[in-house]
Amino acid sequence: MNTSASAKGNSSSSDFFSLDFNDTDILRQLSFIPGLKEILMLRQVHALEHATVWVLSESERSHACTRTSTNIHFDNELLSGLSTDCGFYLHGDVKISDLRRAVTLAQHRLTSGEWDLALHPRCGTNASVAVLLTAGLAVSSYLLLKRGLIEQLVGLGLAVATAAELAPDIGTLAQRYLTTAIPFNLAIQNVTVTRDVWGREAYFVKVCWQE
Repeated sequence: MNTSASAKGNSSSSDFFSLDFNDTDILRQLSFIPGLKEILMLRQVHALEHATVWVLSESERSHACTRTSTNIHFDNELLSGLSTDCGFYLHGDVKISDLRRAVTLAQHRLTSGEWDLALHPRCGTNASVAVLLTAGLAVSSYLLLKRGLIEQLVGLGLAVATAAELAPDIGTLAQRYLTTAIPFNLAIQNVTVTRDVWGREAYFVKVCWQE
């Protein structure tokens, strides 16, 4: 998560994962696939991480001003997270008691229908999509345009600009259908102070799978 602050609504929540099966069904039918459970769990943890950041951001803003709309989410850029298949790390100046409440509330809101909370504009998925789009368009322009320096520079500029324009929307779609899932199968175990994979102090929200 490392993009600018934003406001977002929940108008798209009604079509989020409108499929007729869930992760429990997928795991039951395709249990022979190695690592499938970990992948499914990671997607649900990812959504819970995003929702927790939204809830904490809203809580912090409510201390400064009265919340006027329940359809707008305010992003605290000082908060960031990293998901694993066992839970997620959270970085930021947060009280552990507030984090415990936020995680529980985030899961409740997600599973109660506020599915838009699973998406976040600062998600690494968006950055990955931007890199892939830029690379793909840059290679395409190199292959399609003349080899002259001016033509190639113009093509590269167009590739970068086009990728920057398309990446947010495509990144949101990738989050919605690929990298997140509503955490119907997660049980929150505990929240502890620890260090992440880079040795930085962080909170870790541990979860487990439940049918």
